[in-house]
Amino acid sequence: MVTMELTYYGHSCFKVKTKDLVLVIDPFDPNKLGIKLPKLEADVLLLTHDHFDHSYKAGVSGYRLLIDGPGEYELSGVDIVGIPVDHDEEHGSVRGKNTMYYIESEGVSVLHCGDLGHELDDATLAKFGEVTALMLPIGGVYTIGPEQAAKVVSSIEPSFVVPMHYKIDGSKIADLGTLAKFLDEMGVDAQNGTKLDKLKLSSSDSELETKVVVLERQ
Repeated sequence: MVTMELTYYGHSCFKVKTKDLVLVIDPFDPNKLGIKLPKLEADVLLLTHDHFDHSYKAGVSGYRLLIDGPGEYELSGVDIVGIPVDHDEEHGSVRGKNTMYYIESEGVSVLHCGDLGHELDDATLAKFGEVTALMLPIGGVYTIGPEQAAKVVSSIEPSFVVPMHYKIDGSKIADLGTLAKFLDEMGVDAQNGTKLDKLKLSSSDSELETKVVVLERQ
């Protein structure tokens, strides 16, 4: 039985749909970023940090709860934990702070890392449980790059890894690394890797070995 469904809209923007709730994470300003953002509706809007490509509130309507920082939240049977991390390797002194969101419902959990700028230490790893699907930046420059991302995957051991925040045709942030570099780091053939329009998750997925899933931008 499907408990969560992930849809990707480009850059770091996702919709997470549960049985009773719709959450949107990190909508971007399409005019500044240069790629299209469809009209989105949600019950919960989550922002990992206050940069234009992650915090475009005007792109989402209908939400009754806005979460934009660390803390513990619960709504309609969905538990959300905001975990503080840094946007860089200098304790946030270069690019500031960032919040990762751990979202759990009915035995399925996802972790959206926002603009994570460093590997995760044991103290941070202890703040969340098993991860069914990990949404992870891989493009470097402003976040961790392919090598660090692969190490984060190893430290978490999720069932699925969904790469984000990499170079996309039309984006005005043109200096990000490519998806192919991360796939190569993970030992995945770019031509034969798993590509989906949506990722549907169930509690049985927790038994799977880590698999990279590339979600097509909707």
